[in-house]
Amino acid sequence: MNGPMMGGRPKIAIVDSNTLAMLGLKQILQNVLPIMQVDMFGSFTDLTNANPDSYVHFFAAVAIVLENRAFFSERRMKTIVLTTSTDPNAQLSGFHSLCINVPEEQLVRSILMLEQHAHAHGKNLPPMPKVLQAKILSDREIEVLALIVQGFINKEIADQLNIGLTTVITHRKNIMEKLGMKSVSALTIYAVMHGYVDISKI
Repeated sequence: MNGPMMGGRPKIAIVDSNTLAMLGLKQILQNVLPIMQVDMFGSFTDLTNANPDSYVHFFAAVAIVLENRAFFSERRMKTIVLTTSTDPNAQLSGFHSLCINVPEEQLVRSILMLEQHAHAHGKNLPPMPKVLQAKILSDREIEVLALIVQGFINKEIADQLNIGLTTVITHRKNIMEKLGMKSVSALTIYAVMHGYVDISKI
């Protein structure tokens, strides 16, 4: 049996019959955890044929967890149940749940919260690749980035940092170009993963 860390990058499995949902989640997970390999399985059988214990996490649809409860209960620490309900009473007790019927920013935040919570603030995660650790942004850009992801608008950022509005817009453009990111949720992931902003502030 090879363990979760054998052969390079740790692996995450998404198990869901809804391919669109899996593709969307895979994209977000790869942004949040660039060091992870994310594999998709349309059924529980597909997962069991693929050495399931080589995965560090399972993101599995509620129906699949319910149908194969014994398997997932034994691996409850590794299992995150994908649910469409935000009602805690409708969620499976004893499992981490992730509601996928929410706006992108909220979903990203939930995944970041899970990741920070599950890994004791990232302590148990493998180190970030050098290219991602590198300090790409200037100190001023980091300040602007932290305020963007906390939801401040350009004018408020200008006032807080005592700089002109056009300067904020220029910084914003440079940050997105340097990081190759177009959306605020992508910037949020980057800022949280690098410790530039506390998860509770977003």
